[in-house]
Amino acid sequence: MTTGRPVLVVTDMQNGFVREQSAHIVPVVAELVQRWQAAGGDTLFTRYLNYPGSPFERFFGWKRLQTSPDIDIVPEVRPHVDRGVVLDKEIYSPFTADGIKLFQGMGWNEFYFCGIATESCVLKGAVDAFERGFTPWLISDASASHAGEEAHNAGLLVARRFIGPRQVVTQAEIQFDL
Repeated sequence: MTTGRPVLVVTDMQNGFVREQSAHIVPVVAELVQRWQAAGGDTLFTRYLNYPGSPFERFFGWKRLQTSPDIDIVPEVRPHVDRGVVLDKEIYSPFTADGIKLFQGMGWNEFYFCGIATESCVLKGAVDAFERGFTPWLISDASASHAGEEAHNAGLLVARRFIGPRQVVTQAEIQFDL
């Protein structure tokens, strides 16, 4: 991977987040990753790891994504992982201490976000990129919510307000001449 290039951030495409409401996005993201990597683009795969006593457990009573197979990247995306970087995180955003060091080391300054869930982890990553002076893009048709279409649409609405209406794009708007 080279520096100073955009990165596709494949957010939390893990077994534990794929439900009836989000399953349709799995082949879409797998194809996007394949096209992005074929064009020579850098790819970051985030993996959310819940832990005992986490805020998600304390405030939501949510204990999933603590072990395999829940934490594993979905089989459709897994073949592409070796050509990218995996970042484990315990928060919504990839902008952890390790993530920030990685981004600086790679020289990434333009972030294309896709994955699960639009209204939480995808959105939070895009907003954090924006607030740190990077260029964020949220790929609307390569993101979904395990809470359904209403939550996905709410995430897109908030993203347009947080990072700018032109920063929410479809795959057709992405230039693959990386």
